[in-house]
Amino acid sequence: MDVRLIAAIIIFPFAVAFIYAAIHEYMRFKSEGKATYGLFYDEETGTTHVTGIAEDEDAFDPEGFDPNNYSDPDIDDDENKT
Repeated sequence: MDVRLIAAIIIFPFAVAFIYAAIHEYMRFKSEGKATYGLFYDEETGTTHVTGIAEDEDAFDPEGFDPNNYSDPDIDDDENKT
């Protein structure tokens, strides 16, 4: 197989995903207007992810996060341990 063909086969899925994302974002921009993206903290799961942030909300500040304040609902507290 030609080296250029192998390179094209490897790059093709990434190019398709990039083009799909660009079209999707352009369609969202045309329908909703400009968006602000930022880091969002989900208190229920204790995780963060990048998402659209509303104009009246502030993005998550990682420097102001204290991981000791998170209580995992899957972990039993000391009262339930035997």
